[in-house]
Amino acid sequence: MKKYLAESFGTFWLVFGGCGSAIFAAGFPELGIGFMGVALAFGLTVLTMAYAVGHISGGHFNPAVSLGLWAGGKFSAKELVPYIVSQLVGAILAGGALFLIVSGKSDFESIGGFAANGYGELSPGGYNMTSAFVAEFLLTMFFLLIILGSTNERAPKGFAPIAIGLGLTLIHLISIPITNTSVNPARSMSQALFAGGGYLAQSWLFWIAPIAGAIVAGFIHKALFDKE
Repeated sequence: MKKYLAESFGTFWLVFGGCGSAIFAAGFPELGIGFMGVALAFGLTVLTMAYAVGHISGGHFNPAVSLGLWAGGKFSAKELVPYIVSQLVGAILAGGALFLIVSGKSDFESIGGFAANGYGELSPGGYNMTSAFVAEFLLTMFFLLIILGSTNERAPKGFAPIAIGLGLTLIHLISIPITNTSVNPARSMSQALFAGGGYLAQSWLFWIAPIAGAIVAGFIHKALFDKE
């Protein structure tokens, strides 16, 4: 149960910190943190929670990561469902907390995009479904290769959270204009549930593409890089 609670807390922090920075601070009049700030916020959420609770649960905070680690032979299949449920619970609770905060603004009318992921007309840069799928697939694949490589027994000890956090920062710097960056089905689902409409209808892509990329990365690492 401690592992599942750790995954919920970690995923809550990822969504609350990363999506919260996008909702509240990215475009704040004239002094917003912009894409760079949002990308850094997502990286910092993973880095801080990996050190805080990673030693308890492994610090997945992402269904795609759990499935990628399973494909790479680093995670038990029997733990997949409870881990993914725990991650979804943490993400949705964070989405609820963000909704409570944003709805308390004096001129509140609607939550708008709510940092949700999308393609086509819901893409920040107008990128189509194919572009979104390719970006999410490749970026999640490389994210898992970073995770699997930096946590390998032959890698330097104690530095994995730094590599993983900076990797996620880089991923966001690349893809915020394309899809608002998912690489995490729990993060996508939590925001789509509140944003609703087209965002919820498009959420399938942000399950399939990241999970497919993560599983491919798991097999690649297991076949090519895991052993001497």
